[in-house]
Amino acid sequence: MRRSLVTAVLLPLFAAALLAVASFVQASAGPVGGGTPHVIGHPGPPTLVAAPSGLVVVIDTAELKDPSWLKALNNPSISGVALQIHWSDIEATQGKPDWSNLDALFAAAAASKKWVHLLIFPGFFAPTWALAGAKTEPFAIQYGPGKGTVLPLPMPWDPTYLANWLAFVKQVGDRYGSSPALRLVAADGPTSVSAEFTLPNSPKDLKTWGNDGYTPSKYIGAWQNIFKAYAADFPSQYISLSEGSGLNINDQSKVDAGEGLRTKQAIVDSANDLLGRRFALQSSNVHAGPGPHSPNSEKEDQFVIGYSGRIITGLQLRTSAENSSAVMGAKGNPPLALSKSINLAMETNKAGQHVNYLEIYEPDVLADEMQSVLRDAASLFTKHGPFVPRVLH
Repeated sequence: MRRSLVTAVLLPLFAAALLAVASFVQASAGPVGGGTPHVIGHPGPPTLVAAPSGLVVVIDTAELKDPSWLKALNNPSISGVALQIHWSDIEATQGKPDWSNLDALFAAAAASKKWVHLLIFPGFFAPTWALAGAKTEPFAIQYGPGKGTVLPLPMPWDPTYLANWLAFVKQVGDRYGSSPALRLVAADGPTSVSAEFTLPNSPKDLKTWGNDGYTPSKYIGAWQNIFKAYAADFPSQYISLSEGSGLNINDQSKVDAGEGLRTKQAIVDSANDLLGRRFALQSSNVHAGPGPHSPNSEKEDQFVIGYSGRIITGLQLRTSAENSSAVMGAKGNPPLALSKSINLAMETNKAGQHVNYLEIYEPDVLADEMQSVLRDAASLFTKHGPFVPRVLH
């Protein structure tokens, strides 16, 4: 279906993006990052980019191969683009990163005057070379594409793995840190399948983690080092933390119900302390219908919404309503499903504040039947109040 959207209307957009890529690559022959030094805990540098806001289209590397993503990027209701990409897709060979996908994204975003949220996933998707000498354990992917596949997962605190990861993160900062399009970068590293700070947590997994020496102190400490590194490597950007939790294991490596939530709050507090005004808290599982992954997803949404007005906050929908209307809230009626899920995401808290940005998957941004829903949602970022969906049949 998506291939049918590549029409003569899209070809000029694609050609323009290619020209922009060529210009960008020429300008990026050497490092283009840098910025003013940042003191950890300071409210932020004077060159801080504009705060992320509005509706954001979510794409991945596979979708970059189809020019349809340019149509989504240029949708007038869309303010930004969030790219989800694996570390192994960029630096399969150590020291030889392939920047072509990111160059194309940044060039097109700059040409369209849209901002970028960059989400690069290590963990299960770290390149093989980066795990040499690191402690790993075979776990099954918990959710998303590849769910159930068993892959080696590095220990979140392993120094070899984190050193390799942070060396790569610095390269990303050097190359794109001065791009005016880059507003938001997802803190990542002590993770597994996405930017969310989640780890495999079945009863069997908890036994494995206990045997491997997991403790909240190790996990929190790894995240604190990540926040410090990102603050230095992206001195002008906001840094997002996608909500998850720690494991229900205590500092004696024993199962302890409730420890995961205490660890979660400690990680959020550390991010707030170390990143200051540049901290953005996000949850990535909003859906109005039933669905797996998290039975407490509504509580997770409200946890983030509760911070709105105090720090930058954002939410991401669980999936697209075009592809999963039942999960998103209205089986057989994608526009209503999208409206209902946006309604949840745009609820205000007790202070009357809603999130700063909302991320929506590409199929919903491309679909003709979704355009009125997107326009209504986009208007909420210029006025206060919860999203009231249209009556759709």
